[in-house]
Amino acid sequence: MKEQRLWLVLLGLLLAGRLAAAPVSLDARLTDFAYPFPVQMLSLEDQQQDLEMAYMDVAPKQGNGKTVLLLHGKNFSGAYWQDTMSALLSEGYRVVAPDQIGFGKSSKPAHFQYSFQTLADQTRRLLDTLKVDRVTVVGHSMGGMLATRFALMFPDRSDALVLVNPIGLEDWQRKQVPWQSVDAWYQGEMNKNPEKVKAYMTRSYFDGQWKKIYDPLLTLQQGWMRGPDYRRIAWNSALHYDMIYSQPVVHDFDRLTLPTLLIIGTRDRTALGRNRAPEAQRDQLGRYDRLGKEAASRIPHAALVEMDGIGHVPQYEAFDDYIAALKAFLNRH
Repeated sequence: MKEQRLWLVLLGLLLAGRLAAAPVSLDARLTDFAYPFPVQMLSLEDQQQDLEMAYMDVAPKQGNGKTVLLLHGKNFSGAYWQDTMSALLSEGYRVVAPDQIGFGKSSKPAHFQYSFQTLADQTRRLLDTLKVDRVTVVGHSMGGMLATRFALMFPDRSDALVLVNPIGLEDWQRKQVPWQSVDAWYQGEMNKNPEKVKAYMTRSYFDGQWKKIYDPLLTLQQGWMRGPDYRRIAWNSALHYDMIYSQPVVHDFDRLTLPTLLIIGTRDRTALGRNRAPEAQRDQLGRYDRLGKEAASRIPHAALVEMDGIGHVPQYEAFDDYIAALKAFLNRH
């Protein structure tokens, strides 16, 4: 009788949402992590190995003939574009959202020489396979660096460019952030834990104010840390950091020839290697309240939409204003 009452109490708590769900554990390919739309795989042969690139390719019910390519950031996957994809589909856009190699559901190679040129070319091969000739390229965070490189390499495939709080608006080497080896990056990744990940995102992305709607951004990183393949994940992450640090795109902004929109949350202070910079320099890094204006002045045909009081992920923190700016730009171009 007591056991029956206990189970009834537990069931009641579960139904009321008062018992926390078990921590998620994820493997390298996110086998148990659901994406908002069907995921397909593109087989690639690169650097003498067979790889798979995961992607979502979703057509609207009534198309307008245009395609938007969404490029994710470093701590994210294509899945976090869910609301953006739904909004664009409702406007008639076909949407392609890949996971780059080393990210999301795509392959995590044991050894790979990452470059933005390589990732851009792999993305071009995906568009070739899908028979998509031209796209508007939208990149967030690290995806902004990749989107910039894609637009420079394949201007004939790019209608317009949108950069959403992109990293790489400054050259950290020139801002006195010291170089460190891939092994050092890897050790830094291995020293992280799920609690540190949330603390970092809370502090860096959301100004110390965490909300329930941000929880999906944690699932990926925390789940990998609890999963069986974290060493492989951490190694790929270290290689990605080395790519980001050593391959700046900011010096090529003046070469962009297509219409460009910068959507900038001005509260953002994301900066690679801030903790290793000279103390006097740290507060001057990642000043998106300045970097957005500087980037807009360097990019020909650029428009700037600043979102005051918003941080690194406008598509989560201020979706309505973000999507309104994106739609308005798409309608013009």
